[in-house]
Amino acid sequence: MSTDLTQPQPVSPTLDASPSGSPVAKDWDWEAFLCSLGRFGVDLSLDRMLELLRRVDHPQQGIPVIHVAGTNGKGSVCALVSQVLQAAGYRVGRYISPHLVHWRERIWVSGEWIPSVEWEAALFTLQQHLKQYPEELPLPTQFEVVTAAAWLYFQQQQVDLAVMEVGLGGRLDATNAAIEPAVTVITSIGWDHWQRLGNSLTAIAREKAGIIKPGVPLVCGPQVLEVLEVIQETTQQLSAPLQGVRLAHRVDEEQIEWQGKHYPLPLRGEIQLINSAIALQTLQALREQGWQISDLAIREGFAQTRWPGRLQLLEIEGKRILVDGAHNQPSAEALREYLDGVQVGSITWFMGLLETKDVRGICRTLLRPGDRLYTLPVPSHAGVSPDQLLEIALQIEPQLNHGESVEDLSSWQRILNQGDMGERLVLCGSLYLIGQVMEKCLGWEIAM
Repeated sequence: MSTDLTQPQPVSPTLDASPSGSPVAKDWDWEAFLCSLGRFGVDLSLDRMLELLRRVDHPQQGIPVIHVAGTNGKGSVCALVSQVLQAAGYRVGRYISPHLVHWRERIWVSGEWIPSVEWEAALFTLQQHLKQYPEELPLPTQFEVVTAAAWLYFQQQQVDLAVMEVGLGGRLDATNAAIEPAVTVITSIGWDHWQRLGNSLTAIAREKAGIIKPGVPLVCGPQVLEVLEVIQETTQQLSAPLQGVRLAHRVDEEQIEWQGKHYPLPLRGEIQLINSAIALQTLQALREQGWQISDLAIREGFAQTRWPGRLQLLEIEGKRILVDGAHNQPSAEALREYLDGVQVGSITWFMGLLETKDVRGICRTLLRPGDRLYTLPVPSHAGVSPDQLLEIALQIEPQLNHGESVEDLSSWQRILNQGDMGERLVLCGSLYLIGQVMEKCLGWEIAM
């Protein structure tokens, strides 16, 4: 595979066929193709996505959708719901973002990531369509193309329904283009992506409420008053039944109670009491529409759910490290709540954040006097430099026991090997950083 990812590589005239029958050029570089596309459109709009779906003959049509928006908890809810539906005997498609290690993680059908050959075939098909675009027509973004690839694969696999996680916002997100939701879901809404969604919680809530559809039930997690008012207003205007969520209660470390019934829950953190309740209410809404989902399927699905990179204990260089993608203020609060709940003392932090995040707010939430902090770069993304992050952290918490910026993951591994790092080690921040650590330090490779 070419290492030059700046431009699409020439397509070889020699073609192979995937199991679905789609021809793929030998030595075709799908990474170069994705890198040639913009990450964001010049304007937030559904026009590009609608045009792309039209050109591939609307593969999303006829597939019922559970559409999940929100600031935090979307991924956990998608994981829980899709795992239960699989346990209930349905063929389930799931689409999430971002990925940790490989793009294929985003597209999942009944327990398996999209195979490499089908992934390349879907992207190659889309590239051929893009070559036929008139010059005046704006090309779709990277996220829009991958979303279309998911729909192509779901159509080919004849899924019974698709669980779709919103990428950004909701109203103008690629996942919101011409879909047929059975249930819409909004998890907790907090302060994130304000650069694109609006500089107030009310504005952010309006964008996320854009997934609500006329007559389609909305399952809504707990919200602050100004957010709830937006959601209530939207559901009333669209005659969409609004279903609130009664929180689950923890019975023990791996079991919860919800509405008088007990369910396993291997996911850590009190935030999962909210996420699991949202998932359970979503499944209840599906039951009310005739989907056959037994309590046994719920228990089996919950027990089988894993969500890597979220309050996950890993061993790296012989050290036990709690890894969590706490990349915004609400997720930082959830991480801090978990750590306070297990009554830890001083913490050694390894942290890397994107420039677009509330860096000061995250540092203020997480850091305490006596903690140690090692700041890390976020590879291949617009991350805050380790030096700048350390400077901000010391302004927020000047009584850190130790602060040090780290140039790269290799240097960080050497630091880990130097000696005692303390009792509690936490790696947190951008999910892109978490994925890089899993890949480079743990050798996490996806079966191809």
